Amino acid sequence: MHAVAQGGRGKKAPSDHPHARQNALKSRANEQTVPQTPRTRRARPRFVALVGEHHAVTDPAAQADFLEEPRGLYHGRTPVVLRPGSVDEVAAILALAGELGVPVVLQGGNTGLVGGQIPFSGEILLSLTRLDRIREIDPASNTMTCEAGVVLQTAAAGVDRLFPLSLGAEGSCTIGGNLSTNAGGTAALAYGVARDLVLGLEVVLPDGRVWHGLNKLKKDNTGYELKHLFMGAEGTLGVITAAVLKLFPAPKSIETAVVAVASPEAAPALLGLMQDRAGDNLTSFELMARICVDFALRHGTGLRDPLAAPHLWYVLIELSSGVRRGLRDLMEETLALGLERGLVADAAMAESLEHRAAFWRLRELVAEAQKFEGGSIKQDVSVPVAAVPDFIRAATVAALRVVPGCRPVPFGHLGDGNIHFNVSQPVGADKAAYLARWDDMSDAVFAEVLARGGSISAEHGIGVMKRDYLPRVKDPVALDLMRMLKTALDPKGILNPGKVV
Repeated sequence: MHAVAQGGRGKKAPSDHPHARQNALKSRANEQTVPQTPRTRRARPRFVALVGEHHAVTDPAAQADFLEEPRGLYHGRTPVVLRPGSVDEVAAILALAGELGVPVVLQGGNTGLVGGQIPFSGEILLSLTRLDRIREIDPASNTMTCEAGVVLQTAAAGVDRLFPLSLGAEGSCTIGGNLSTNAGGTAALAYGVARDLVLGLEVVLPDGRVWHGLNKLKKDNTGYELKHLFMGAEGTLGVITAAVLKLFPAPKSIETAVVAVASPEAAPALLGLMQDRAGDNLTSFELMARICVDFALRHGTGLRDPLAAPHLWYVLIELSSGVRRGLRDLMEETLALGLERGLVADAAMAESLEHRAAFWRLRELVAEAQKFEGGSIKQDVSVPVAAVPDFIRAATVAALRVVPGCRPVPFGHLGDGNIHFNVSQPVGADKAAYLARWDDMSDAVFAEVLARGGSISAEHGIGVMKRDYLPRVKDPVALDLMRMLKTALDPKGILNPGKVV
């Protein structure tokens, strides 16, 4: 049995992608950017001087961790990785880049899955991990002002407050990257996605100017809400260097349950019942097919089947409250009602913090465990909540039509309609041959997403992976507006060229 690594830089599972697929995507990215290596190399000493030699990485071996993303799909190249330690240094780097016309790619914790953080054509790589200060925690305002390089897991640690953004990569992803990609996660049902958790931003523009927008105001009706331009823009419009984040009272009680549902259609019905009964106390509602549990049990360590007998579909439900009592009764009563209505087949509630952690490990290990099952074609999509069962059924049929014998592995955040529709290769199949069907599989799955009014990217972003799909799925006027904004804010095209638009 394989032990699946936790965190961003632990033991690596086998790469999901062969060199043929990786090189094809890299070539596509390179076509979308103008090679700048000679110009950038000539200017390298001037850029290094801005951060100091100790914080400029030029050795190829030392650059390796910055130039490959977690799944091994994308490999980049750069003459220098710059690691600024202040906003002023970021501003100086962008001012010089604008003056010389040198492109810059931005990177946080390097946990992105669509290639947005990788320099494909010899651009300068700007790593923001040294901007790691929490500048202020204001309990009275329920806000925290932190820099872009703060690791998500450490945000609000040690204070009696909650910053509710929670992701599988939270031990290594950074606040700047989370905001730049508008990350979602397991608590979006209750608290919203990353952009919903921000009051103010500090942003360095492509010409080196700094927008000082770090305010704590919940009401500021003085014109355009500029912060929303930069969240979800994947570093193409400006560099987020700090943010004012919303904090919430830390929960006094948490109840977690793994529930077998009678059918995929029963899951949205149970979600509605939980929302009616628990209201804002319902913080997570995660869907998993049985194959997800099988993979996690097969390749994880210290895990066991959550229920007495296997079931085809599960949901992981979590309630939290600022009140110390009554939450367990609420969970038990609601699940009992679900059982009476034929929605619930079986359930188990966590009896301890360790038991709760084991439930969540089953859910969190799914994507990692897939790597040990051979090639995996992964899609991060969303559809209306009521359409999730029909989408999963139709996408499964479509996937099997593309590659007979493939193994769909659907799971995700049912509460907001975000499904990770991953498809593992047939048992014993040739990995390279299977992954060569990536585009065919994506086309088939995306067709079912769009037929139900969904989105081809729910929380991972566009990057380079889905850039070519945008003209096919985005409203032409919306796409034109996006390009107008890019031209207006970055007329020289130096920030993350070839990404998103």
